[in-house]
Amino acid sequence: MAHDGLTTVVGMSERPAPARSSMATRLLVRYRLTHWVARVFIVFVASRIVTTSILLWFASRQELNAWTGARPSYLDFAKIWDGHWYFIIALSGYPNELPMTDDGHVGESAWAFMPAYPALIRALMFATGLDFRVLSVFVSVAFALATALLFYRLMLLVLPEGSALFAVVLYCFAPLSPILQVSYAESMHAFLLTLALYLLLKRDYWMLLPVIVVMSLTRPSGLAFALALGLHVVHRWVTRDVDPFARREIAASAIGVAVSVVSGFAWLLIAAAVTGSLTAYLDTELAWRAPYVGYQGLLPLTPWILGANFWLPGGLGLVVLVVLVGGFAAFMFSPWVKRLGPDLRFWVASYSLYLLAVFFPQSSTVRLFLPVFPLWGALAVPRSALFRVVLVALCVAGQFAWVYFCWWVDGYDWTPP
Repeated sequence: MAHDGLTTVVGMSERPAPARSSMATRLLVRYRLTHWVARVFIVFVASRIVTTSILLWFASRQELNAWTGARPSYLDFAKIWDGHWYFIIALSGYPNELPMTDDGHVGESAWAFMPAYPALIRALMFATGLDFRVLSVFVSVAFALATALLFYRLMLLVLPEGSALFAVVLYCFAPLSPILQVSYAESMHAFLLTLALYLLLKRDYWMLLPVIVVMSLTRPSGLAFALALGLHVVHRWVTRDVDPFARREIAASAIGVAVSVVSGFAWLLIAAAVTGSLTAYLDTELAWRAPYVGYQGLLPLTPWILGANFWLPGGLGLVVLVVLVGGFAAFMFSPWVKRLGPDLRFWVASYSLYLLAVFFPQSSTVRLFLPVFPLWGALAVPRSALFRVVLVALCVAGQFAWVYFCWWVDGYDWTPP
């Protein structure tokens, strides 16, 4: 039969169908015949309706703040926090001299933000004449939709169809999904990362190279991807007896590692060349940490220990940190995560290690974990309807909580997104 797979899913046999099918059966048949692009698009639109409603609800209650007046429009509300930095970059670029504080330290500046996203918006502003607010949101939403579509194709490489689509549902409804439709670079980076992972799993190493470069100039990720790609190369070499690793693939993947390493340091070198300070980028990033722990250098693998002692002094913070790291490591070896295959696990582990090595934990660290979204595929493995409904409900509640604590400006706000 032409639709054997369909009849199996619906629960029909080869016997003649009843004269009048139930509404549920007809809807299921129609769903199974719908093209995957339409299914993903429907999920994405439904998620944006929910998320936009949450953002508008908070905007209607937003009081006067440093970026907007009271009860701002959606576009103004979407441009606060780092969105204003991207606005400055799109209009005037980066400063030639680093701003200094009264006590002689490097202050906050545009150099903390990478150029690909604001450069794209600037080009669109020049081409269309539209302002930053419109184009920044449009670019973010367009990349978010493109990511949803490509993420489905990525998940199909490691999961069955139903789980792949539910992974997209979780990506679209995730607690951090409001960031996908504001003036932030996260959507663009998520698309480039998904494309890079897709090409990695397809082993298209040459096509991967330009994606790595642009991705690394969108959000900090080049060094983490270099580690993930390096682990991929080692894994392929170790398993070459059962999975042949041709010389041309060895060369191409090794070049990919090198390009990723160079891309990871590229923005540091560009900032140094323009400002004349070899540590321009690092000093600028550390300026955001100063309100918590003062001005001090970066010693890899110590920021989270520093943060643990800052947030929960007396040793309790270190205990919580060990439990969190240990729990995450155990989860990475769970059957659900193993179902994603080695390469996606390499990426999640590499990026998590990168954050553990260089970023000080505070409210914006939640947003920085967005690139581990392939893990939604692990939570899409269980097929229990109750589990899935509860998980989506928790995601929506998480959106509300994240906007409340991190995006919405409530007087003196110490929890930036």
